[in-house]
Amino acid sequence: MIFSVRRILVLALCAGSVLTGCGSETAPGARRPSTTVSPAPDPPPGPPVMAPGPGGLTPVLTHGRRDAGRTVALTFDADMTADQGARAAAGERFDNPGLIAALRELKVPATVFMTGRWAEQYPDQARSIGRDPLFEVANHSYSHHAFTADCYGLPTLAPERMRSDAERATRAFDAVGVRHQVPYFRFPGGCHDERALRALAPTGATAVQWDVVSGDAFATDAGAVAHQVLDGVRPGSVVVLHCTRSAAPTTERVVRDVVPELRGRGYRFVKVSELIGQHPAAAGGPVAGR
Repeated sequence: MIFSVRRILVLALCAGSVLTGCGSETAPGARRPSTTVSPAPDPPPGPPVMAPGPGGLTPVLTHGRRDAGRTVALTFDADMTADQGARAAAGERFDNPGLIAALRELKVPATVFMTGRWAEQYPDQARSIGRDPLFEVANHSYSHHAFTADCYGLPTLAPERMRSDAERATRAFDAVGVRHQVPYFRFPGGCHDERALRALAPTGATAVQWDVVSGDAFATDAGAVAHQVLDGVRPGSVVVLHCTRSAAPTTERVVRDVVPELRGRGYRFVKVSELIGQHPAAAGGPVAGR
Protein backbone atom coordinates (compact mmCIF):
# COMPACT_ATOMS: atom_id res chain seq x y z
CA MET A 1 0.00 0.00 0.00
CA ILE A 2 1.33 3.41 -0.90
CA PHE A 3 0.95 6.20 1.72
CA SER A 4 0.97 9.85 0.80
CA VAL A 5 3.69 11.96 2.35
CA ARG A 6 1.01 13.94 4.29
CA ARG A 7 -0.48 10.72 5.72
CA ILE A 8 2.93 9.53 6.86
CA LEU A 9 3.59 12.81 8.66
CA VAL A 10 0.26 12.62 10.47
CA LEU A 11 0.93 9.05 11.64
CA ALA A 12 4.40 10.01 12.82
CA LEU A 13 3.06 12.86 14.89
CA CYS A 14 0.39 10.67 16.48
CA ALA A 15 2.93 8.02 17.38
CA GLY A 16 5.04 10.53 19.29
CA SER A 17 2.39 12.52 21.13
CA VAL A 18 -1.22 12.59 22.29
CA LEU A 19 -2.99 15.05 20.04
CA THR A 20 -6.66 15.83 19.78
CA GLY A 21 -7.94 14.61 16.42
CA CYS A 22 -5.07 12.23 15.63
CA GLY A 23 -5.97 9.11 13.72
CA SER A 24 -8.32 10.84 11.29
CA GLU A 25 -7.34 12.99 8.39
CA THR A 26 -9.29 16.04 7.38
CA ALA A 27 -9.74 16.67 3.72
CA PRO A 28 -7.79 19.63 2.30
CA GLY A 29 -9.71 22.87 2.80
CA ALA A 30 -12.14 21.30 5.28
CA ARG A 31 -12.58 22.92 8.68
CA ARG A 32 -11.52 20.73 11.55
CA PRO A 33 -14.22 20.47 14.24
CA SER A 34 -13.45 22.54 17.31
CA THR A 35 -12.13 20.49 20.21
CA THR A 36 -12.11 23.34 22.72
CA VAL A 37 -14.27 22.58 25.76
CA SER A 38 -16.01 25.64 27.14
CA PRO A 39 -15.37 26.06 30.87
CA ALA A 40 -18.33 25.38 33.13
CA PRO A 41 -19.98 28.57 34.31
CA ASP A 42 -19.03 29.71 37.78
CA PRO A 43 -21.64 28.77 40.38
CA PRO A 44 -23.68 31.68 41.70
CA PRO A 45 -22.03 33.28 44.71
CA GLY A 46 -23.29 32.12 48.07
CA PRO A 47 -24.25 34.37 50.95
CA PRO A 48 -21.38 36.50 52.25
CA VAL A 49 -19.39 35.18 55.19
CA MET A 50 -17.17 37.29 57.39
CA ALA A 51 -13.46 36.62 57.69
CA PRO A 52 -12.31 34.37 60.54
CA GLY A 53 -12.29 36.08 63.90
CA PRO A 54 -9.21 36.74 66.03
CA GLY A 55 -7.20 33.62 66.75
CA GLY A 56 -9.25 31.59 64.29
CA LEU A 57 -12.41 31.91 66.38
CA THR A 58 -15.89 32.13 64.88
CA PRO A 59 -16.47 35.81 63.94
CA VAL A 60 -19.32 37.62 65.67
CA LEU A 61 -21.55 40.27 64.10
CA THR A 62 -23.83 42.46 66.22
CA HIS A 63 -24.77 45.04 63.59
CA GLY A 64 -23.98 46.15 60.06
CA ARG A 65 -22.20 49.28 58.93
CA ARG A 66 -23.53 52.53 60.30
CA ASP A 67 -22.45 54.47 57.21
CA ALA A 68 -24.08 52.30 54.52
CA GLY A 69 -27.51 53.88 54.48
CA ARG A 70 -30.60 53.30 56.57
CA THR A 71 -30.83 49.53 56.54
CA VAL A 72 -32.19 47.33 59.32
CA ALA A 73 -32.44 43.56 59.62
CA LEU A 74 -35.37 41.99 61.47
CA THR A 75 -34.39 38.55 62.73
CA PHE A 76 -36.72 35.97 64.27
CA ASP A 77 -35.74 33.10 66.52
CA ALA A 78 -37.76 29.93 66.00
CA ASP A 79 -37.04 28.41 69.40
CA MET A 80 -37.85 24.89 70.46
CA THR A 81 -35.84 22.69 72.74
CA ALA A 82 -35.41 19.01 72.09
CA ASP A 83 -37.51 18.10 75.14
CA GLN A 84 -40.56 20.24 74.26
CA GLY A 85 -42.12 17.73 71.88
CA ALA A 86 -44.64 16.61 74.49
CA ARG A 87 -45.75 20.20 75.07
CA ALA A 88 -46.16 20.70 71.32
CA ALA A 89 -48.17 17.49 71.10
CA ALA A 90 -50.41 18.82 73.88
CA GLY A 91 -51.17 21.93 71.85
CA GLU A 92 -48.55 24.49 72.83
CA ARG A 93 -47.71 26.54 69.73
CA PHE A 94 -44.04 27.09 69.08
CA ASP A 95 -44.82 28.36 65.57
CA ASN A 96 -46.43 31.63 64.45
CA PRO A 97 -47.89 31.39 60.93
CA GLY A 98 -49.67 34.74 61.39
CA LEU A 99 -46.32 36.48 61.85
CA ILE A 100 -44.87 34.91 58.69
CA ALA A 101 -48.02 35.89 56.80
CA ALA A 102 -47.63 39.48 58.03
CA LEU A 103 -44.04 39.64 56.82
CA ARG A 104 -45.15 38.41 53.41
CA GLU A 105 -48.04 40.85 53.29
CA LEU A 106 -45.75 43.75 54.21
CA LYS A 107 -42.99 42.44 51.88
CA VAL A 108 -40.37 42.49 54.63
CA PRO A 109 -37.21 40.43 54.00
CA ALA A 110 -36.12 38.64 57.16
CA THR A 111 -33.69 36.09 58.55
CA VAL A 112 -35.19 33.26 60.59
CA PHE A 113 -32.83 31.60 63.07
CA MET A 114 -34.38 28.17 63.34
CA THR A 115 -33.64 25.27 65.64
CA GLY A 116 -33.47 21.83 64.10
CA ARG A 117 -36.11 20.64 66.53
CA TRP A 118 -38.51 23.39 65.32
CA ALA A 119 -37.97 22.31 61.71
CA GLU A 120 -38.78 18.72 62.62
CA GLN A 121 -41.92 19.73 64.51
CA TYR A 122 -43.20 22.01 61.73
CA PRO A 123 -41.69 20.60 58.51
CA ASP A 124 -44.27 22.16 56.17
CA GLN A 125 -43.74 25.62 57.64
CA ALA A 126 -39.97 25.23 57.70
CA ARG A 127 -40.00 24.18 54.03
CA SER A 128 -42.32 27.08 53.09
CA ILE A 129 -40.13 29.64 54.84
CA GLY A 130 -36.97 28.05 53.48
CA ARG A 131 -38.19 28.18 49.87
CA ASP A 132 -39.51 31.73 49.93
CA PRO A 133 -36.93 34.18 48.49
CA LEU A 134 -38.20 36.79 50.93
CA PHE A 135 -36.55 34.84 53.76
CA GLU A 136 -33.32 33.09 54.63
CA VAL A 137 -32.93 30.38 57.26
CA ALA A 138 -29.98 30.37 59.64
CA ASN A 139 -28.89 27.96 62.36
CA HIS A 140 -30.08 28.38 65.96
CA SER A 141 -28.72 24.98 67.09
CA TYR A 142 -30.64 21.73 67.10
CA SER A 143 -31.56 21.45 70.76
CA HIS A 144 -31.65 25.11 71.92
CA HIS A 145 -29.38 24.09 74.75
CA ALA A 146 -26.95 26.73 75.97
CA PHE A 147 -23.35 26.97 74.81
CA THR A 148 -22.27 28.43 78.17
CA ALA A 149 -23.30 27.88 81.76
CA ASP A 150 -25.84 30.14 83.48
CA CYS A 151 -27.77 31.05 80.32
CA TYR A 152 -31.35 31.85 81.30
CA GLY A 153 -31.82 28.44 82.85
CA LEU A 154 -31.24 26.55 79.59
CA PRO A 155 -29.62 23.10 79.79
CA THR A 156 -25.94 23.35 78.90
CA LEU A 157 -24.17 21.49 76.11
CA ALA A 158 -20.83 19.88 76.79
CA PRO A 159 -18.05 21.46 74.68
CA GLU A 160 -17.55 18.29 72.66
CA ARG A 161 -21.23 18.34 71.61
CA MET A 162 -21.41 21.97 70.45
CA ARG A 163 -20.30 21.47 66.86
CA SER A 164 -22.34 18.28 66.40
CA ASP A 165 -25.47 19.99 67.75
CA ALA A 166 -25.14 22.79 65.18
CA GLU A 167 -24.47 20.29 62.37
CA ARG A 168 -27.49 18.23 63.42
CA ALA A 169 -29.67 21.31 62.88
CA THR A 170 -28.36 21.64 59.33
CA ARG A 171 -29.21 18.01 58.65
CA ALA A 172 -32.73 18.63 59.96
CA PHE A 173 -33.14 21.57 57.56
CA ASP A 174 -31.93 19.44 54.66
CA ALA A 175 -34.30 16.63 55.59
CA VAL A 176 -37.42 18.83 55.44
CA GLY A 177 -36.36 20.65 52.26
CA VAL A 178 -35.17 24.06 53.48
CA ARG A 179 -33.41 25.64 50.49
CA HIS A 180 -32.44 29.19 51.44
CA GLN A 181 -29.95 28.26 54.16
CA VAL A 182 -27.22 30.72 55.09
CA PRO A 183 -24.03 29.96 57.07
CA TYR A 184 -24.93 32.04 60.10
CA PHE A 185 -25.39 30.86 63.67
CA ARG A 186 -27.18 32.40 66.64
CA PHE A 187 -26.34 31.10 70.07
CA PRO A 188 -29.35 30.08 72.17
CA GLY A 189 -29.95 32.90 74.60
CA GLY A 190 -27.16 34.79 72.85
CA CYS A 191 -24.75 33.19 75.33
CA HIS A 192 -21.26 32.43 74.11
CA ASP A 193 -17.65 32.53 75.22
CA GLU A 194 -14.27 31.81 73.65
CA ARG A 195 -14.70 28.07 74.09
CA ALA A 196 -18.00 28.16 72.17
CA LEU A 197 -16.52 30.34 69.42
CA ARG A 198 -13.64 27.91 69.07
CA ALA A 199 -15.94 24.88 68.97
CA LEU A 200 -17.99 26.33 66.10
CA ALA A 201 -15.05 27.67 64.07
CA PRO A 202 -14.68 24.48 61.94
CA THR A 203 -18.24 24.93 60.63
CA GLY A 204 -17.24 28.17 58.87
CA ALA A 205 -20.28 29.98 60.24
CA THR A 206 -20.57 33.61 61.28
CA ALA A 207 -22.20 34.13 64.67
CA VAL A 208 -24.94 36.74 64.47
CA GLN A 209 -26.07 38.52 67.60
CA TRP A 210 -27.95 41.86 67.71
CA ASP A 211 -27.79 45.45 68.88
CA VAL A 212 -31.55 45.93 69.43
CA VAL A 213 -33.39 43.75 71.94
CA SER A 214 -37.10 43.89 71.15
CA GLY A 215 -38.21 42.48 74.48
CA ASP A 216 -41.01 40.53 72.80
CA ALA A 217 -40.30 37.31 74.70
CA PHE A 218 -43.21 36.73 77.10
CA ALA A 219 -44.40 40.32 76.55
CA THR A 220 -48.10 41.14 76.52
CA ASP A 221 -47.88 44.86 75.66
CA ALA A 222 -47.22 45.18 71.93
CA GLY A 223 -47.00 48.96 72.17
CA ALA A 224 -44.18 48.81 74.71
CA VAL A 225 -42.22 46.34 72.58
CA ALA A 226 -42.69 48.45 69.44
CA HIS A 227 -41.53 51.54 71.32
CA GLN A 228 -38.39 49.73 72.47
CA VAL A 229 -37.57 48.66 68.91
CA LEU A 230 -38.16 52.09 67.44
CA ASP A 231 -36.03 53.74 70.12
CA GLY A 232 -33.15 51.33 69.54
CA VAL A 233 -32.87 51.09 65.75
CA ARG A 234 -29.92 52.80 64.07
CA PRO A 235 -28.52 52.35 60.56
CA GLY A 236 -27.27 48.79 60.21
CA SER A 237 -29.15 47.48 63.25
CA VAL A 238 -29.97 43.83 63.84
CA VAL A 239 -33.22 43.43 65.80
CA VAL A 240 -33.89 40.19 67.67
CA LEU A 241 -37.52 39.03 67.80
CA HIS A 242 -39.21 35.65 68.14
CA CYS A 243 -41.68 33.63 66.14
CA THR A 244 -42.87 31.36 68.94
CA ARG A 245 -46.51 32.17 69.53
CA SER A 246 -46.77 30.78 73.06
CA ALA A 247 -43.69 32.63 74.30
CA ALA A 248 -43.96 35.82 72.21
CA PRO A 249 -47.67 36.43 71.54
CA THR A 250 -47.37 40.11 70.59
CA THR A 251 -44.72 39.85 67.85
CA GLU A 252 -47.07 39.95 64.88
CA ARG A 253 -48.70 43.13 66.18
CA VAL A 254 -45.26 44.63 66.86
CA VAL A 255 -44.16 43.97 63.27
CA ARG A 256 -47.32 45.57 61.88
CA ASP A 257 -46.64 48.69 63.97
CA VAL A 258 -42.88 48.94 63.52
CA VAL A 259 -42.53 48.29 59.78
CA PRO A 260 -44.53 51.28 58.45
CA GLU A 261 -42.99 53.58 61.05
CA LEU A 262 -39.42 52.66 60.14
CA ARG A 263 -40.19 52.90 56.44
CA GLY A 264 -41.56 56.37 57.12
CA ARG A 265 -38.19 57.22 58.66
CA GLY A 266 -36.42 56.12 55.49
CA TYR A 267 -35.30 52.67 56.59
CA ARG A 268 -35.02 49.72 54.21
CA PHE A 269 -35.45 46.18 55.52
CA VAL A 270 -32.76 43.67 54.54
CA LYS A 271 -31.67 40.16 55.37
CA VAL A 272 -28.60 39.57 57.50
CA SER A 273 -26.71 38.41 54.40
CA GLU A 274 -26.98 41.92 52.93
CA LEU A 275 -25.60 43.49 56.10
CA ILE A 276 -22.70 41.07 56.11
CA GLY A 277 -22.13 41.68 52.40
CA GLN A 278 -21.58 45.36 53.19
CA HIS A 279 -19.14 44.54 55.97
CA PRO A 280 -15.38 44.98 55.42
CA ALA A 281 -14.68 41.56 56.93
CA ALA A 282 -16.79 39.86 54.25
CA ALA A 283 -14.11 40.93 51.78
CA GLY A 284 -11.27 39.81 54.01
CA GLY A 285 -10.98 43.00 56.06
CA PRO A 286 -10.71 43.18 59.83
CA VAL A 287 -13.55 41.81 61.92
CA ALA A 288 -15.55 44.59 63.47
CA GLY A 289 -19.09 45.32 64.53
CA ARG A 290 -18.63 43.30 67.71
